[in-house]
Amino acid sequence: MVCNAMCFSPNGQCIISGWDDGNIRAHTPETGKLLFIIHNSHSKAITAVAMTLDSNFIISSGSEGEVRLWKILSNKQSLVTSMKEHRGPVSCIRVHKNEKECVTASTDGTCAIWDLQDYKRNQIVSSHSIFHEVCYGAKECQIVTCGTNRKIEFWEVYDGSKIRTLDASNLGSINSLDVTPDDKHFVSGGEDKLLKVWKYQEGTISHVGCGHCSTITKVRVSPDGKYIVSTSVDGAILIWKFPES
Repeated sequence: MVCNAMCFSPNGQCIISGWDDGNIRAHTPETGKLLFIIHNSHSKAITAVAMTLDSNFIISSGSEGEVRLWKILSNKQSLVTSMKEHRGPVSCIRVHKNEKECVTASTDGTCAIWDLQDYKRNQIVSSHSIFHEVCYGAKECQIVTCGTNRKIEFWEVYDGSKIRTLDASNLGSINSLDVTPDDKHFVSGGEDKLLKVWKYQEGTISHVGCGHCSTITKVRVSPDGKYIVSTSVDGAILIWKFPES
């Protein structure tokens, strides 16, 4: 089996993972003990997982493009709803801080914003790109996307309109991005092997990190905003001190 996606629960009590056998698994962070399995949670491989801030719900999606919401109790896990919009695999799920909505990015070139209370799609945006990642920015009023078109694009959550486009690379796709907790910066990484720190409002690069010998696959800013963690195809994991901290 192959693990395609994982996340920590916000309360720190478990690691949620999605696998190519269609099952969701939860393990303890300290020992790796299996807590529970949601069998046949998707008909095909699971490609993305996320959890609400109260750690009571799991949001998952698979290669068939369906998004599912699961209620997590101490002794039971149950399906709340299924939502379908994407025609391709979902590559990323991000949950809004108010826990009332989430956004999903898909390789079909669309990002969907979902209402987690009425279980329906609020907005959808599209681009001539395979979206690798999406995240909320600007006090959760915008979403920021990246993908194979080598651009970073900004969209309004309210109406799905495109606000701004940045040329982020000359050599290949942008595989990952993350916004700092104060919304003043965001970081990106991709096939050019460079970790870039951007000023959010200005849309300009403030710092560039050279250290990876292969394509960067994922970047994340620590919750306190003091560090950046990046991973690459060659298996390297680099921890950077955030330049503004």
